[in-house]
Amino acid sequence: MRPGLWKRCLWGGLGLWLLTAVITYATKNTNLLPTLILLGSFLVPGVFVLWAYERHGRDLGLSVLLNCFVVGGVLGVLGASVMEYYLLHPSVWIFVGVGLIEEAVKLAALVIVLRRFRQVRGLRAGLVLGAAVGFGFAAFESSGYAFNAVVSMRGLDLRSLLETEILRGLLAPFGHGLWTAIAGGVLLKFRESGGRFRFPGAVVLTYLGVSLLHALWDSMHGIAVWLVAVITSTGLDRALFAQGYIPEPTAEQKHLFTLFSVGGMVLVSLVGVAWLTSLARGPRRRG
Repeated sequence: MRPGLWKRCLWGGLGLWLLTAVITYATKNTNLLPTLILLGSFLVPGVFVLWAYERHGRDLGLSVLLNCFVVGGVLGVLGASVMEYYLLHPSVWIFVGVGLIEEAVKLAALVIVLRRFRQVRGLRAGLVLGAAVGFGFAAFESSGYAFNAVVSMRGLDLRSLLETEILRGLLAPFGHGLWTAIAGGVLLKFRESGGRFRFPGAVVLTYLGVSLLHALWDSMHGIAVWLVAVITSTGLDRALFAQGYIPEPTAEQKHLFTLFSVGGMVLVSLVGVAWLTSLARGPRRRG
């Protein structure tokens, strides 16, 4: 694989996505919608996986990387869908359950994929392949969100589709790929030379930590609304929170809501990036 492939894929894919969006909008050709959804959903996750492979995982091989991204990603979204359907119900803690379930199924998918690759172990391999599973999960999940966005009561909503893909593309590096890279790195750090997976306290605590980051990320809308309700004490029915429902802020409260929600997501992202950076630099300092 030639160096810099991720850059060519990024700019080439972005150009194709923009061209597809323009032609779809101009011609109203619904046959192009699957192309638009797939390009927008897989571009950023795929590029980040290629970047991680080029920088840190060339010795792992493309086979294991693609298996983690595609098979791991599909197994992850399927497992999460089944478990969330049967186990979760509306409550104030629902996103804690989402975080615990989705981080668990992604780690389980990583374990399942790597059962055939017994030689793959170590922190660096776990960071790269964990990211591959996480970004695969994010890509398939984003395609579902994009499909739901384009289908509305008024017909096909192309603007909503584009807004959804742009937003999720910008946020993708700070979500599933980041969290599963951290958890996967620690998991494979403790994998034995014979291929057996171990789950000591460090692995369990890391899983709980990334699940908490995940839950905080997903909950930030509700947390921001709750903070607005506490500070302003007007316009919002706090009793709805206890029932698992989130009231909408008033027009006067929108600016405060935006500050808390965006600021909270930035804070969660910084914690995750700092954690990943600390793990990646650990072996270098010891060396």
